[in-house]
Amino acid sequence: MSAQNPASPGGPVVEGPHDPEHDPRASYALEPEYTAALTRRLVATSGTTAEVRSPLDDAPLAHVPQSTEGDVADAFARARKAQLAWSRTRLDERAAALLRLHDLILERQEEIIDLIVLESGKARKHAFDEPLHVALTARYYGRTAHQHLDSERKSGVVPGLTRVEVNRVPKGVVGIISPWNYPFTMALCDGLPALLAGNAVVAKPDAQTMLSALLAAELLEQAGFPKDLWQVVAGPGPEIGGAIVARADYVCFTGSTATGRLIAKGCAERLIGCSLELGGKNPLLVLRDADLEKAAEGAVRASFSNSGQLCVSMERIFVADQVYDRFVERFVARTQAMTLGATMDWGNDMGPLISQQQLDTVTAHVEDAVAKGARVLTGGKARPDLGPYFFEPTILEGVTPDMTCFGKETFGPVVSLYRFQDEADAVARANDGQYGLNASIYSQDGDRARAIARFIKCGTVNINEAFAATFASLDAPMGGMRESGMGRRQGSEGILRYTETQSVATQRLIRFSPQFGMSDETYAKVMTANLRLMKKLGRA
Repeated sequence: MSAQNPASPGGPVVEGPHDPEHDPRASYALEPEYTAALTRRLVATSGTTAEVRSPLDDAPLAHVPQSTEGDVADAFARARKAQLAWSRTRLDERAAALLRLHDLILERQEEIIDLIVLESGKARKHAFDEPLHVALTARYYGRTAHQHLDSERKSGVVPGLTRVEVNRVPKGVVGIISPWNYPFTMALCDGLPALLAGNAVVAKPDAQTMLSALLAAELLEQAGFPKDLWQVVAGPGPEIGGAIVARADYVCFTGSTATGRLIAKGCAERLIGCSLELGGKNPLLVLRDADLEKAAEGAVRASFSNSGQLCVSMERIFVADQVYDRFVERFVARTQAMTLGATMDWGNDMGPLISQQQLDTVTAHVEDAVAKGARVLTGGKARPDLGPYFFEPTILEGVTPDMTCFGKETFGPVVSLYRFQDEADAVARANDGQYGLNASIYSQDGDRARAIARFIKCGTVNINEAFAATFASLDAPMGGMRESGMGRRQGSEGILRYTETQSVATQRLIRFSPQFGMSDETYAKVMTANLRLMKKLGRA
């Protein structure tokens, strides 16, 4: 494994001094004027700041002003005022703003990618996925606005005399709490359908990646969304997260299962809805008829994209006994050929982890597994020579239930391999535990793989692909089963979650009570006869 030589990035980034003969790592910084312009978008009056440091070199990037509970209240007040006018804006105008955002993101994607890499440390090619996904989301909802939000005609109880329409009414102000692992995508993708549906948003991005989220807010305004429609607050979740749940009309959260439970409890107490995308211990199945080269390539992306810090990444791979040795040979070889680097180049296959805390978790999981008898096929150790939070992509064999990484999410570049002989047993083992977010099946028999997918308890299943096929197919819902969450993003479900369903019925000529001199008894007989007639006519 090798580190790429650093290259001078463009956009808002300036490169600091380094000695490439003695240190393979570059030092990067941001222009103070650039970060000041971004942080001015925050609703924050506490006078305190939190330092943001880059995982590439642990150098400071910015000092981000912190919000108070009062700032959260102020953000909601501004958002509610803006939402009243926005909800009366024509749907076509809202959709047009999304399509302008699509173009703006593509025009400024290099700047966006620079900032993502600086804040998250991920390889540039994985950072590229973020503006790509947000542009896809903006275009999809911009083009399908009427399909999701137009009033729908429904069958009335009396044919021709009862007209029923179902309206989609915005909930009001949506609270969005987003994670650090995909700082630009998660800051925007859940909020775009909320805006299209006529809502406002108060967003709390993760403290480690505030700048990417603030750039997202800037792009929204430049695309033509009203200034106060999207409010951003900053601060630790335990301090201001509760203030968001206490004021929002709906909450969208992406993060840990433990925090998701707390948010669900808070929403239940207020009788408001929420959608939660939580943890996963995602399985990949390599069937006996799989294309092994394709499966090995997919397994590398499935396990090590964004250094494994991806909710839908794979941490368990089940391989048919007939092809196990040949698959492992290919998978290990591809993993060992990966290029690692804490730089902003396109050439890297994997960057560092986000923080010391994440590195400590990954290290502890691997050390625990090895101490209890697991075998390291490749990787298995930290690489401080490459960056402060680097851990090698690691493949484990012989992982057993008494090891921490067997059932607990690692959220790092660590994957465990398991043999199977019977596909029913493989499905049962894939379903073991309480998670159910994403799964993958490799087989050259598409019909059989799709049939097996129906028995896997995951919200998304990819055939001959790791996660991108479902995640990038915006017309299909994406989310988790069991302890991996509730609700869905994308598709109709991803926008209708932000609306209230309102039925409006207009009655003509007759009323639902006796008339024309009928007694109550006669009216009951007439209605009974009508029910029998409607059934004979095939009416629902």
